[in-house]
Amino acid sequence: MTRSPSRTCLRSSATCRRRLAIVSMLIGLPGIIAIVGLFGFRINLTPSEPIGLWRIAELDRPAAVGDLVFLCPPQTPAMRQARKRGYLRAGRCPGGFAPLIKSVVAVAGQHVEVRGCSIGIDGTLLDSSRPLKFDGRGRSLTPYRGGTVPAGAVFVHSSFGASFDSRYFGPVLASGILGLAIQVVTYAP
Repeated sequence: MTRSPSRTCLRSSATCRRRLAIVSMLIGLPGIIAIVGLFGFRINLTPSEPIGLWRIAELDRPAAVGDLVFLCPPQTPAMRQARKRGYLRAGRCPGGFAPLIKSVVAVAGQHVEVRGCSIGIDGTLLDSSRPLKFDGRGRSLTPYRGGTVPAGAVFVHSSFGASFDSRYFGPVLASGILGLAIQVVTYAP
């Protein structure tokens, strides 16, 4: 004699509750993530900035040095390679990328100089900016050559040493900025 699932749940309420919890999580978690995303919230799981829940706040002026922003990576060969290597996650930005959280460290007209051990912005060294020669898996990294940030672009950076930022891909279009990045509930390990 075979038992129906409803009889099994009646006989073992702990098993039934466990199954119900698993099904609820499988259905509920994607729904919660989708709803959170619709209201301008994002979950950061990368070490470039504190891990946790962030909000995208409207930026109703041009981006300025010191702004912490969400931005969509440009659809370039360098970004596609970064995605293949696992530096970038999948997301809703054009090209299927997830938005990045980075600090604006230079704007149009400022000069970026790449030195062996750091980046200079208009002659001032940027803290925690040493370009790496290799990633964590020993694959070579090519640093940006330096130059003047063009009109309509920004140079972005994260103080996390292994962050994939403008040290490697150069200036990005300011039009890719989604807004200011505001911490809601985060944890910095």
